[in-house]
Amino acid sequence: MKIFRDFSVACDVRGASVAIGNFDGVHLGHQSVLELARTAMPDAPWGCVTFEPHPRRLFRPDDPAFRLMSASARAGRLNRVGLDVLYEVPFSRSLATLGPQDFVEQVLCRAMGVAHVVVGHDFRFGIGRSGDVEALTILGQAAGFSVGTAPILRHGGQEISSSAIRTALAEGRPADAARMLGHWHQIEGPVLHGFKRGRGLGFPTANVALDDVQLPRFGVYASLADVLTGPAAGHYQGVASIGIRPMFDDRTAPNLEVFLFDFDRDIYGQMMSVALVEFLRPEEVFDTVNSLVARMHSDCALARNALEALPAPHR
Repeated sequence: MKIFRDFSVACDVRGASVAIGNFDGVHLGHQSVLELARTAMPDAPWGCVTFEPHPRRLFRPDDPAFRLMSASARAGRLNRVGLDVLYEVPFSRSLATLGPQDFVEQVLCRAMGVAHVVVGHDFRFGIGRSGDVEALTILGQAAGFSVGTAPILRHGGQEISSSAIRTALAEGRPADAARMLGHWHQIEGPVLHGFKRGRGLGFPTANVALDDVQLPRFGVYASLADVLTGPAAGHYQGVASIGIRPMFDDRTAPNLEVFLFDFDRDIYGQMMSVALVEFLRPEEVFDTVNSLVARMHSDCALARNALEALPAPHR
């Protein structure tokens, strides 16, 4: 997959059929939009137009972290979908001041040279969100590209959306989130040095920061992990803990720690992706360290049982 991030010059992939949106989470609704772009022009390059940073971050910088995935994790997921090209448009105040016609002419036509565009039913674009699907269709006809609209996708009577997935994760329902995502919710980042208390307790953990992503419900989860880089790259199972470690009153930012089963390798600095599979329990404060260790053994047993019950391709 080619990735373009500089739109000061024309891209060298022209005539693509693209889906446009933020694609936070790349959930089943997003995937349906992408699939419509692919099938509309099966012989054309297949692409996605998204924005970085997320527009909400620019206009509401003081909001709590809300993204389901980082830009790099989103690009990785889109690559797995099979796209030919990702146009990651730098979102800035100058871009936000473009009217609908200027956006179409300068970005979609001059920079990208798109042949077909697919958007969601509620798509808005241009200064003050003044453009809608009808405006895009009219402007596209004049500019020489066609426009398609993706229908609403629902699960259990509820519209599949990034907001609904955020709610499921905040309530500790990762399986419900996965049913809307079409894949497990994953948190990706480099493995960082921590306090190394887990090693002293017999449970060495890999630490991953939770920078600029929505915080799931704090607690302990059965987890699947992928070490993405380095000699230990591979698929693993384990137990993840998300939160602030109230047992030790660290008073630090929330983070993710994952203990990988049957694993003893140095992966500091390597990229890791941790999937939340089943919520086991909330964070707790124990009377003694021995009580904590006993509970960690219990957590591991529960996690192994939960992961063993998954269908084979997901283990």
